[in-house]
Amino acid sequence: MESSDDDTLSERSCVSEPSFRTERSGGSLSPCASGPVGPPGDTLPWNLSKHERRKRKSQDSVLDPAERAVVRVADERDRVQKKTFTKWVNKHLIKVRKHITDLYEDLRDGHNLISLLEVLSGVTLPREKGRMRFHRLQNVQIALDFLKQRQVKLVNIRNDDITDGNPKLTLGLIWTIILHFQISEIYVCGESADLTAKEKLLLWSQQATEGYPGLRCTNFSSSWRDGRMFNALLHRYRPDLIDMEAVARQSNHQNLEQAFEIAESLGVTRLLDAEDVDVPSPDEKSVITYVSSIYDAFPKIPEGGEGIAAHEVDQRWSEYRSGFSSLLQWCRQQAALMAQRNFPQNPVELKALYNEYIHFKETEIPAKEAEKSHIEHLYKLLEVWVEFGRIKLPHGLHPNELEEEWGKLILEMLEREKALRPAVERVELLLQRANKIQNTAVDCEEKLTLAKNTLQDMSRAESGEAAQCEGEMACYLQDCEALIRQNEQDLKILREEKYYQVDQLAFRVSRLQEELVSLRLQCASVYRKGHFSQALGPTATEPSWQRATDGGLSLGQTLLGAVGAAGAALLRRPTARSQLVAMSSSEDEGSLRFIYELLGWVEETQVSLWHGAEWGADLASVEKNLQEHNTIHTAVEELQSSLQEARSYEVNITQRGEPCVKAHNGG
Repeated sequence: MESSDDDTLSERSCVSEPSFRTERSGGSLSPCASGPVGPPGDTLPWNLSKHERRKRKSQDSVLDPAERAVVRVADERDRVQKKTFTKWVNKHLIKVRKHITDLYEDLRDGHNLISLLEVLSGVTLPREKGRMRFHRLQNVQIALDFLKQRQVKLVNIRNDDITDGNPKLTLGLIWTIILHFQISEIYVCGESADLTAKEKLLLWSQQATEGYPGLRCTNFSSSWRDGRMFNALLHRYRPDLIDMEAVARQSNHQNLEQAFEIAESLGVTRLLDAEDVDVPSPDEKSVITYVSSIYDAFPKIPEGGEGIAAHEVDQRWSEYRSGFSSLLQWCRQQAALMAQRNFPQNPVELKALYNEYIHFKETEIPAKEAEKSHIEHLYKLLEVWVEFGRIKLPHGLHPNELEEEWGKLILEMLEREKALRPAVERVELLLQRANKIQNTAVDCEEKLTLAKNTLQDMSRAESGEAAQCEGEMACYLQDCEALIRQNEQDLKILREEKYYQVDQLAFRVSRLQEELVSLRLQCASVYRKGHFSQALGPTATEPSWQRATDGGLSLGQTLLGAVGAAGAALLRRPTARSQLVAMSSSEDEGSLRFIYELLGWVEETQVSLWHGAEWGADLASVEKNLQEHNTIHTAVEELQSSLQEARSYEVNITQRGEPCVKAHNGG
């Protein structure tokens, strides 16, 4: 503590230093030349006995009016200080369930003084339990030694001064304690390092009341008399409790009472009364003690820390509300989007959706998380104002509400990723299968084109070339059959997985199958006219390329389904309609393919009968041919039921399929 703060507060007292000196005799104060002053205690006349009042009156008679006025002012200040300091001491002693009524008397034994220092410092001090004067002096000395250890200056204050109840020195000691434990802890933003505690508190008061018209805080005395400064200080922290326009119209007493009552409701002990302040020159130390109590009880920016000043509260609270509401709404919207599971079947769209999710997870979420951290930090700075009552926190605006919605969003994200990743992998596999069908269809189209070109060249081919063309044609037809069967198997898988382009793929495969059936019918017709070789199996003279194709089957064998070479047991049976419908995109398409299948089977069977029309040279061969004929006869009878089934679906065949059927019937 600076010496300027306690030079006038801890002097050993008498009214005038040149005229008085102190003597240590039985705890009394005696003048140097004018006789004894009186017993220890309050210096105010109404607190003295009759005898002492008469003596003081005789002393006053030798003073001029100006000196007597100074004495009266000093006594009045002592009275206000005594009352203020007593309330301040009780404010802290109540924490240990203690109370004093007379500041001078109740501190004499040192017990209450030690208890006060223990509450203020949080340190437990030793004490003497006896009741003799020696024990009292020892307890007071323990308190004084503790203050000296904490670098508190005690000018001319000894243990017997307090034990004897010296008013001036007791007030000086309490003021020193107030300066050290309350006022010296004040921190003001932008303060200079060489400011005293009193100057810091004055600067804080000026900053807190800045901007209020007609108010100027220059001291801790007359500037506070009308009560407007107190009200402005409270209004800065709680504008909802004070109407400054009304303050401008009220009297000094009304303003002071209003300020003290409101401050008390906010946790500030009422150390002053209106009549103590509404005087020409209010006691500076009492006002400082009360204003420092307001500073101590009200929110503030900690020294070296981060906080929100009183004039910034409304702006930062608006910033918090805006950021909180925006982020909360965003969390709820995104959580609803993350909860959706109707993913597109289009691989391109699904991949784009997955990439969008990854971008959201890796870019947007970290940015919003930083925003959430800022909002939570802002609330921590505002929390002291919420507790103080300056901010009324509405339901649903606590950071816990935001944290809960954020947690829901993260859970929905995890669930979405858990469902989205397999969906992407599944569609990628289906896409690969679809691409395989497309590539196979291209190969089939190329072979069909080659087969058509070969068929066109049949009439112009020589006998040797015809045999070669026959082998090539057989190879093309067999390859196309294998490719189409593979595509139908892949289509079945895509249809079961509900691939989004399965209908387009099925249509393409169906067209290929129709072209293959048509080509087979044309080949069968040409074959019957004798344009191909009659050999049904490979011979020793056949070229190697012919034997290499599907085990060396000729075109005749391909058209007949290997009946002539391998016997009637290998006779191909028509594919059932149900199987063709299952491999088609619609029932009409399956029915149309079924009709094509029946037509092709009839043509093939005719070729088979034409090539296999032998009676046999012996009984064994005749029986074999008869058995083959019976097999074919059974197949032809089964065809009748297939034709009846096809006829029942005739009305359901689409207009696209009917011209094709008529064309084949005409052929």
